[in-house]
Amino acid sequence: MRRLAIEGGTPVRGTLLPYGHQWIDDEDIASVVEVLRGDWITQGPKVDEFERKIAEYCGAQYAVALSNGTAALHAACAVAGVSNGSEVITSPITFAATANAVTYCGGKPVFADIREDVLNIDHNEIERKITPRTRAIIPVDFAGYPADLDEIMAIAEQRGLVVVEDAAHALGAEYKGQKVGRLAHMSVLSFHPVKHISTGEGGMVVTDGREFCEKLKVFRHHGIVKEKVDEGAWHYEIYNPGHNFRVTDFQCALGISQLKKLDRFVERRREIAATYTQAFAEIEEIITPIEESHVKVAYHIYVIQLRREMLRAGRKEVFEALRAENIGVNVHYVPVHLHPFYRKRFGYKRGDCPKAERYYDRAITLPIFPRMTDDDVADVIEAVNKVISHYKK
Repeated sequence: MRRLAIEGGTPVRGTLLPYGHQWIDDEDIASVVEVLRGDWITQGPKVDEFERKIAEYCGAQYAVALSNGTAALHAACAVAGVSNGSEVITSPITFAATANAVTYCGGKPVFADIREDVLNIDHNEIERKITPRTRAIIPVDFAGYPADLDEIMAIAEQRGLVVVEDAAHALGAEYKGQKVGRLAHMSVLSFHPVKHISTGEGGMVVTDGREFCEKLKVFRHHGIVKEKVDEGAWHYEIYNPGHNFRVTDFQCALGISQLKKLDRFVERRREIAATYTQAFAEIEEIITPIEESHVKVAYHIYVIQLRREMLRAGRKEVFEALRAENIGVNVHYVPVHLHPFYRKRFGYKRGDCPKAERYYDRAITLPIFPRMTDDDVADVIEAVNKVISHYKK
């Protein structure tokens, strides 16, 4: 048996392979340079073009670009009517921005436990959490796996709730043959560098609701409304303060260029995921992701779970051993209800979402991004086999 790098052996790789990374090429750079040499670098035509192209890709009527995914979540919550006293049901297995956006509006995030098979919010748990104060539901398409949108939308229609889909992991994914982005009242996308396409920072809200679209555009621009033209062309009014959540034209130019490559990027992610799943099929000590027949997963991340009872080491030891092999593993995510802010402010505690907590205690995210070579993928597989073989009972 080969000696682990963490114990003084030779690492599988000579350099660190990150868990995610952008892929910017010369075409992308040229598109940004062209805008920088033009007349508009913000609030110009490239913003409109990017919004239109994202809406067309998702099959939706409208899209509103914002400065980042968190801003998009915040804006969506605001226009959904989340305010002081509101409750919003969401998943504990998500980046904290999902729940933070609710608190920015004065609302309370209510965490419903997950399905252990696909790691998304359980729609049966949603129904149990609804109260007269519930205003919205934020399902999360964790790892690029679409949530149970038909069931969740049915619950929302019956109860008069707004569904804000956190699709930050899922651009390019499909649910029952339809692209993610048109199935909820609003769907939120992110263009952070580790996402499917990147604008550096950036976000988008996709919707079929004209009123949502109009309100989002006002909210991202300080709440400014221009209605009383008789007062003069300079005149504007603010009825409800918004934020400066605008995005630049050169970011949108990058996004337009990246969007041309999106389907290829998603297919490469799916190829890597399939290779991992096949390679790990015979390793009893780990659990690999599943993919149900009605979805096409976009694989923003690829998460394995450790069967810790079959190992001589805990998750931390396995994590650190893989890092020592220069495999840039990560963990997604600390359950949001266990962060100190949510414990102190709302009284959440360990045991509130046992399935989510059990998942977290054994999860490790492996590298997956389209620029990975077959050799990179082979290195990850070799390192996982090496470390798990060392620690198996």
